[in-house]
Amino acid sequence: MSELQRILYVEDEPDIQAIAALALETVGGYAVKTCASGEEAVRDAEAFAPDLILLDVMMPGMDGPTTLEALRGIPALAEVPVAFMTAKVQPSEIAHYKSLGARDVIAKPFDPMTLSDEVRRIWQGVA
Repeated sequence: MSELQRILYVEDEPDIQAIAALALETVGGYAVKTCASGEEAVRDAEAFAPDLILLDVMMPGMDGPTTLEALRGIPALAEVPVAFMTAKVQPSEIAHYKSLGARDVIAKPFDPMTLSDEVRRIWQGVA
């Protein structure tokens, strides 16, 4: 498996987006591209060539599951691991997100100091 370097982060809330991007870049050392909407992610993701995609679930317009479906339709992104970020983390909700093809779910609010470790754990496939 190659090393995790490039993360596409899709989040419509500017404050959350800024905190997560800062945490992933400064603590984790990752290259992060942020998108404020599912539409923006679908348009820009292939050119960025992410190793991992973090998707907010609840967004106006294209929500996370709809965005995931659209990204899976792009051949270059069809196999890129995806994790949802959401406050909805009941076991049934997590199971639903995984059934859609997400590798895992990161609970909001997240801890900026441990976010990179959590992302790395998901990347490595260790539950």
